[in-house]
Amino acid sequence: VPYHAAETYQARLLQAGFSVVVCEQVGIPGESKGPLAREVTRILTPGTVTDDAFVEASDDLWIVAISQDAFTLSACFGSVGRGELVIHDRLDDTGLRALLSRMRPRECLTQSSPPAGFEGRIIETPAWHFTRDTLSRELERTYGVSDPSGLGLADVSETGLGATGALLTYLYDTQRTALVHFERPRIERSTHEVILDHTTQKNLELLSTLRGEKKHSLWWVLDRTATAMGSRELSRWITAPSCDNDAVRARQRTIHALIESGALSDLKGLLGQIGDIERIVARIGLGSAKPRDLTRLRDSLHAIPFVIERLTQTGDNNLLECAQRLNALPKTANLLTEALFEEPSLVISAGGVIRDGYDPELDRLRHFSVDANQMLLTMETEERERSGLSGLKLGYNRVHGYYFELTKAQLAQAEVPPHFQRRQTLKNAERFTTPELKTFEDQALSAESQALKRERLLYEALFPPLIDVISELKTLSQNLARLDALTSLATVARESHWIAPELTDTVEIQIEAGRHPVIERAHSTPFVPNDTHLTPEHSLALITGPNMGGKSTYMRQTALIVLLARIGSFVPAKAARIGPVDRIFTRIGASDDLAGGRSTFMVEMTETAAILAEATNHSLVLMDEVGRGTSTFDGLALAWASAERLSECGALTLFATHYFELTSLSESLESVFNIHLTAEVTGESIVFLHRVAEGPTSRSYGLHV
Repeated sequence: VPYHAAETYQARLLQAGFSVVVCEQVGIPGESKGPLAREVTRILTPGTVTDDAFVEASDDLWIVAISQDAFTLSACFGSVGRGELVIHDRLDDTGLRALLSRMRPRECLTQSSPPAGFEGRIIETPAWHFTRDTLSRELERTYGVSDPSGLGLADVSETGLGATGALLTYLYDTQRTALVHFERPRIERSTHEVILDHTTQKNLELLSTLRGEKKHSLWWVLDRTATAMGSRELSRWITAPSCDNDAVRARQRTIHALIESGALSDLKGLLGQIGDIERIVARIGLGSAKPRDLTRLRDSLHAIPFVIERLTQTGDNNLLECAQRLNALPKTANLLTEALFEEPSLVISAGGVIRDGYDPELDRLRHFSVDANQMLLTMETEERERSGLSGLKLGYNRVHGYYFELTKAQLAQAEVPPHFQRRQTLKNAERFTTPELKTFEDQALSAESQALKRERLLYEALFPPLIDVISELKTLSQNLARLDALTSLATVARESHWIAPELTDTVEIQIEAGRHPVIERAHSTPFVPNDTHLTPEHSLALITGPNMGGKSTYMRQTALIVLLARIGSFVPAKAARIGPVDRIFTRIGASDDLAGGRSTFMVEMTETAAILAEATNHSLVLMDEVGRGTSTFDGLALAWASAERLSECGALTLFATHYFELTSLSESLESVFNIHLTAEVTGESIVFLHRVAEGPTSRSYGLHV
């Protein structure tokens, strides 16, 4: 394909799920005989690209390697853009599915059948890539340490180590360069996160709707970030709420400080001047950074002191802490300022990247290349005055190059200067060269190519000092991303009049006048707020009421308010007290898995069984219409038994049903209580009031609906 249009073709191929092998010239014209040497310089794959042309700025690209034996299942996730390797060891199938749903990897390396429901690109990987020998080789190549224990991986299982080795091999093979920007592999255990399984993430529409659109998801409501780094950080927070009250309260305090300080709009404007440092750092580490990447980094570093100054001006301790975490790296900023033009060329091969005055040799070559004509006129004038030959002319042709020309008549009247060397004899003239002209000719003819070559060398020389501070740049990008995400949450809280929830150490969900964050923003009509009260003594709310009455909305808004509280955000309510939560489960909606041989009812029962097996007295469970996929009495029996089980284990549960027989459970089980969504019927018309009231209802109004 034409070189200038390559990115267009590459993007289309990557979107279609293909890899793209990039072969380029690596030889330098004129330095070797025969055809120029060519090599495979990169392999672009859907999960490893970092170029802005191939990936949306708000998307986090991950790739996963999965290894398992008879007893153990492990996964290693890698991100080229973040320079991270994350090992999840000793998983079960449910845990793996939840991880895949949260991380959404584009590619999966496996030597066995792919995980159920994975929609990305499957790469069948040889078994020997998952061995300890392979891991030792890759650790030595990437980190200079061949023993996993030296990197703190002594407790990782053989399957976890195998997955790490396979992933590192794949990353090196595709990037074709040392992975210098990668941090040491870290082991992640979900002890500090609220676990959200695949079904819950889908049903709560956290990052995209059930239709696959970002609009009208929770992320769509919360994302007021100024940088792509902040947007990706916010996505990670949404899918990984925290169980750690201290960490969540720290975020709350910073959000409150941002709102009260009056600095919110200023900070958003300053953060908007900062580029995607995280991805630029990745491209620097891989050696694929373009000139505009480095100038974007330069301009971003120049903006950091103003962010620090604005945070410091507030005088708030929480914001002072944020300021202290930011390092403007003045030496790096000065280096890039001195070295690069304000607006350089897009590619180094075109020249016009290194600033005038940065390198004397480059300036000299450019002087020859740009000002050659003026230099020739000066040389011609000086030679006339020195020799006294007023008719002396300076000319050029392709065969003989530059020359001084004297006619036969002029030669008859004056002697040829001794430093003139005869170059060509014509019928009526003689052509000469001089040592000075010869030197100029050699320099002028090669000045442009030499200038480009020199400029490339100077550009490549910028990378080692940048790689030396790559760790500081990554830390800076992480701290900026957190600040941007917190600024976004503060903006939403201020504009939407949300409040800071109280985080308690006792198991409870107490919400006064709660609202659904997405519906409230998406619709202009006022949202009807409702209360939610769940405690260990009253842990299961049986919800009855009409179809279209708002049962599902009420359940989802409760889960979303709990999730928002657990990421440190303010919440859409008049007041809220949220206790510890270990998992959020949902059994909502009807869908089948025909390819997997599961009917709609089988999917429903599988999800229900998983909830009943794994829910604890710290879990939040949403159960919507359990048992509707089979006969009435079978469904009633299943719903009844499920409600009894959830009541026994103490899970905080919202249980919506049309089986009115279930409302009698409140008489036999102390933790069960009834609420209903109200509606009014006038003749043949029905009005949904969307208000939660105590007690059961006896009608579903299905025919009215």
